[in-house]
Amino acid sequence: MNLSEQEIIRRQKLDEIRKLGIDPYPAPSFAVTHYSTDIKEAYTEETKEQFASISMAGRIMSLNDKGKVLFIKIQDSKGIIQLYVRRDDIVPGEDKTFFDKVIKHLIDLGDIIGVTGFAFITKTGETSIHAQSITLLNKSLKPLPVVKRDEAGNVFDAVTDPEFRYRQRYADLIINTQVRDTFVKRTRMINSIREFLNSQGALEVETPVLQSIPGGATARPFITHHNALDIPLYLRIANELYLKRLIVGGFDWVYEFSRDFRNEGMDRTHNPEFTILEFYVAYKDYYWMMETTEQMLEKTAIAVNGTTDAQMGEKTIHFKAPFARVSIYDAIKEHTGFDINGMDEVALRDVCKKLHIDVAPNLGKGKLIDAIFGEKCEPHYIQPTFIIDYPIEMSPLTKKHRTKEGLVERFELMVNGKEVANAYSELNDPIDQRERFEDQVKLMERGDDEAMFIDHDFLRALEYGMPPTAGIGIGIDRLAMMLTNSQSIQDVLFFPQMRPEKLQEGHAEAAKEN
Repeated sequence: MNLSEQEIIRRQKLDEIRKLGIDPYPAPSFAVTHYSTDIKEAYTEETKEQFASISMAGRIMSLNDKGKVLFIKIQDSKGIIQLYVRRDDIVPGEDKTFFDKVIKHLIDLGDIIGVTGFAFITKTGETSIHAQSITLLNKSLKPLPVVKRDEAGNVFDAVTDPEFRYRQRYADLIINTQVRDTFVKRTRMINSIREFLNSQGALEVETPVLQSIPGGATARPFITHHNALDIPLYLRIANELYLKRLIVGGFDWVYEFSRDFRNEGMDRTHNPEFTILEFYVAYKDYYWMMETTEQMLEKTAIAVNGTTDAQMGEKTIHFKAPFARVSIYDAIKEHTGFDINGMDEVALRDVCKKLHIDVAPNLGKGKLIDAIFGEKCEPHYIQPTFIIDYPIEMSPLTKKHRTKEGLVERFELMVNGKEVANAYSELNDPIDQRERFEDQVKLMERGDDEAMFIDHDFLRALEYGMPPTAGIGIGIDRLAMMLTNSQSIQDVLFFPQMRPEKLQEGHAEAAKEN
């Protein structure tokens, strides 16, 4: 193990602490009665009796040695507060070893301490804790990057290196406190959506992650193997087909926040493991789903930020309902000048060539239209917009449009130039569904590794009868990006997927290479 000079020094301090008879990793129980921001927000001369006996714990973020007095700032789960630590208060007797040696020389930035005392306001006007006792709760052996803040809490040298931040998220959360706010908002967002659905009578359910057939979306799956059954299994790419089985079984409204996996590329809006909300409602259609989605997202935006407006860089996204609705053919015509309605595959390839869009030779009509829309149209839809009425070739699980030949009742919700949701009036004709699956198999035979398998059990379920149903999938990670002003999906995932580190503890050869 290669240790830095600071890591060696901290281990030496650890040994000295133990020699003094102090356990640097004591039993976990420490009674916390107050938190930093609660004290700073509520303490006044009128309320000081409520803060006459405080017990709190946190990580040391700064140390200012003034001789017989130290000013220590500690960070707990809610914020940062200053401690006023006076020698004679901490060690009132003759033996001053704990203060002179342990607190002044053996404690470091990053150590976790417990403190008891009372709140007061310093001469400079800062609400602080006058410490009466300090307990070492955890000795930190690895130094944190130093981040400087002024008295107002403004950060001047935040750690921004994504390699460090995403790989060592635990350290990122410690030193970049605004990162915590992002994940608190993400949880608030999910809770708001769950409350909305529950209030409407929806039932939260769970469906399999390991599936014998990957279905519900066109995507490349991850493949694994089950040893006991000696069969290949796939990590789910969507939970759609299982949720629709439950609609067949008699539930009227089911939903699931699911972890899905797609063996595809990675960029600022794609991670191979992601969270999606899907819900399915019997006796509804995609028109109803658009209205419900507007209501839910408007409520969620308010729950997260207190307003229907969300800042995304320099852009303000308005989640106030209603959202605009534009057909996919109209969108393509507006932004490319080409009316592709009724075009066959050959003509679409010619359009792609004229628009300088590179497409693989094995792509069918649906993927070609998707490529045109994705490259030439998507970036224009900044405000929430429903792109509606897709061609049938793009939507193998969607009900045919009731009035428009060759189209299906489908919408995608675009926000900030990206798809956030995908919804259908669900296909419930088992014969039509079988034919659509067979068309997907033909695409697979042409080399499209994202085409769907035939799910015979799902077809059997449809043959029992599924009522008219509306369904939707909402990308939770992308929605979180837009409600937290995050520019990358990695910023709203605690632990985004990354390449393994080359340097691993105990791997001598890797260490030499590094």
